[in-house]
Amino acid sequence: MKKMDYQNVKGTQDYLSNAEVVRRNIRRTLEDVFIQYGCKPLETPILNYTELLASKYGGGAEILEEMYTLTDRGERDLALRYDLTIPFAKVVAMNPTLRMPFKRYEIGKVFRDGPIKTGRLREFTQCDVDIVGVESQIAEAELMVMALDAFSKIDLKVTIQYNNRKLLTGMLEVFGVESEKRNKAVLILDKLEKIGLEAVITELSEQGLANSTIASIRKFLRDENNITFNYFETYANQNEQVREGLNELKELDSYLDYLSVDNQCVFNPFLARGLEIYTGTIYEMFLSDQTIKSSIGSGGRYDNAIGGLLGTNENYSTVGISFGLDVIYTAIRNSEKRLEVSQDVDYYIVPLGTPKESLMVAKDLRKKGFSVEYEMSNKKLGKALNKANKEKIRNVVIIGEDEVKNNQIKIKDMITGDENIDTYLFR
Repeated sequence: MKKMDYQNVKGTQDYLSNAEVVRRNIRRTLEDVFIQYGCKPLETPILNYTELLASKYGGGAEILEEMYTLTDRGERDLALRYDLTIPFAKVVAMNPTLRMPFKRYEIGKVFRDGPIKTGRLREFTQCDVDIVGVESQIAEAELMVMALDAFSKIDLKVTIQYNNRKLLTGMLEVFGVESEKRNKAVLILDKLEKIGLEAVITELSEQGLANSTIASIRKFLRDENNITFNYFETYANQNEQVREGLNELKELDSYLDYLSVDNQCVFNPFLARGLEIYTGTIYEMFLSDQTIKSSIGSGGRYDNAIGGLLGTNENYSTVGISFGLDVIYTAIRNSEKRLEVSQDVDYYIVPLGTPKESLMVAKDLRKKGFSVEYEMSNKKLGKALNKANKEKIRNVVIIGEDEVKNNQIKIKDMITGDENIDTYLFR
């Protein structure tokens, strides 16, 4: 028989126990924070109709190139979800009786056939929170503060960069970028920190923009004052998009300043986010120490998606945020301050020729709510104690024939070295 070539599909990964314990600690921490902020749980299908995910209110042309598609037995066109946002918008569209504002969280696998990089595979886990029904920038402020709380509990220092798509697209309109070219120009500007000024100018030139437009954009990108709101006041008098975006940013900044988190939240006038879905404020979270260059979370406002899926022009004020579990795990794995890996075992029972009696003790301890590991491989006591040390299990219950005769169990504290004898009535 030919030996099978065992390997993971490219872009997927197994997580062994020690790694998965850390990942689940991250997930549990995030979920606890979401619940603390009043979010309700929601679960959506991984499998969706291609038409839904390919909607113009979805991720846009760039992400559609990475979408996994398939057909079922009924020859229906299906796809694996590439994020949790559009499936959530579908839920709201299908359930008009939902009480607003509606705040939900979801943690689940998503799939993208895209480039593989640090912390980003082709099968990965997103942890999302979305708020529907709040027009004010207080929704964005709530999610940004929630993110800072979550990363504080995970012991990662982050900086949140934020901007507004209205501001950016309005500026491009002022500079003379044609409407059909603005989305592409926005995505090119988003690359500024990655590829530099001249490369951005080159890509913009390749879009066939006028020389005067290129010159205006170059001046905008090089102006040292473009990181202040005051810089945009003149343009706000010329363009409604700039004016709306600037007013929204000022409102958001007032919340961030009042909550004393403005030092961790930085205005970046060129932040664009890669998806075309966004309509207003956008943000990305980065490690402060830059050990990972790419963002470890992101989000923004997307007011047109739900109404678009319903086939109406109705506006549903919606804002969301997404945390990448895999990239957060990578950041913790690379950091000096790792989350403590604990198997959460309260008692490790070691039978010395007493398998049935020891199993009864394990059963009784579990009934009392304790987490118990039972040694099934007949390890000698020395090796069992060595295992307990390695896995940081504090309490080892030793049950030999003498203990059974005397209706006792011996409990060894692996930290202090003390041994205590407790009474236990064996059958």
